Amino acid sequence: MSYYIAPRFLDKLAVHITKNFLDLPGVRVPLILGVHGRKGEGKSFQCELVFEKMGVEVTHISGGELESPDAGDPARLIRLRYRETAELIKVRGKMCVLMINDLDAGAGRFDEGTQYTVNTQLVNATLMNIADNPTDVQLPGSYDSTPLRRVPIIVTGNDFSTLYAPLIRDGRMEKFYWEPDRDDKVGIVGGIFEPDGLSPREIEQLVDTFPNQSIDFFSALRSRIYDEQIRNFIHQIGFERVSLRVVNSNQGPPEFKKPDFKLSHLLESGKLMVGEQKRVENSQLVDEYNRLNRGKSYQAAPPVTGTPTTQPSSNGVNTGATNNNAQKQETLSPHLTLETQEQIRQFLAQGYTINIEHVDERRFRTGSWQSCLNTHIDAHSDAISALESCLTEYEGEYLRLVAIDPKAKRRVTETIIQRPNGRN
Repeated sequence: MSYYIAPRFLDKLAVHITKNFLDLPGVRVPLILGVHGRKGEGKSFQCELVFEKMGVEVTHISGGELESPDAGDPARLIRLRYRETAELIKVRGKMCVLMINDLDAGAGRFDEGTQYTVNTQLVNATLMNIADNPTDVQLPGSYDSTPLRRVPIIVTGNDFSTLYAPLIRDGRMEKFYWEPDRDDKVGIVGGIFEPDGLSPREIEQLVDTFPNQSIDFFSALRSRIYDEQIRNFIHQIGFERVSLRVVNSNQGPPEFKKPDFKLSHLLESGKLMVGEQKRVENSQLVDEYNRLNRGKSYQAAPPVTGTPTTQPSSNGVNTGATNNNAQKQETLSPHLTLETQEQIRQFLAQGYTINIEHVDERRFRTGSWQSCLNTHIDAHSDAISALESCLTEYEGEYLRLVAIDPKAKRRVTETIIQRPNGRN
């Protein structure tokens, strides 16, 4: 296939790589280039195409290699691969780079449920150290005074805001947000379907029909067109003989005719794929499961004492706890201040979920908050019950209320509601 390289992408990577191999007097060049953007937009593949076009050799590290049962192994791996790449530059006499795919998945912290381990700290610290001293990268337990060749580092990811902030500062990492525009998409999709005989106008119509889909959608669409032929092949051979025919056969690999790549067929298959995406987004079964778990978890929470208070609803009709057959009512607690209860009500009314975190006085200075719950709360009565339980369990610690936007998957606000010297 004649794959398409986006001009902006090629320009950015070529400039960064070349700049790191030049000796520019008085100019501090960032060693790391961070390519970030939405999932499935071809960041890693575009990098590979640029490397091939420029004749650059690559040493790869996956984000999955940045954690280990043994503390220090991932940091040592980064240093080892960096030194190996520097040696390649010296031996081969050509440009070489170190590429870390999905850095945020391996070293980022997405929410309070993501464990921040020693290895995560060491990976961030190691990359910062290499960016500051790119010609003096040592392995633990040994020291070599010979300066290394400078090795540009390319990292990819979706959300670099999850990384340690000092690592991504401008002096160490140059950021490049990759979001292909329509022309880029037309070029890339045209390269994907180049062997299939689609005209430029049909490529444009295909892209315009699915404007919000990422690049990998069109690659998956092309793969799906072969499903019909493979299905017919399986039915002809028989389910019981497929394994022998495909894996252990003297007849050679099966051959397939060119599928129907007409635009109408592509659009029909694409709409089926979009329908599957919407089913996943709309099913939200995890919310139902978590709601059931919350009901079990909070049965042992201390009951709210005192006389139930009637709360006027937004339409002016008074609703109270006396109506057992009505919908679940907002519970008012005598143990919480009215300000805290109003905050909870406002957060839930805006569609946010709630979490509760605690920390003792010693860990408060380092910001090492821990979650009191194993799930997020989206019901008022559950929030009141859980908060009262946490206030009792962590009476001598700091306690804070966290509002989370479930769509953007980010924290909206954090409010301390209890301090060791008394509740606020």
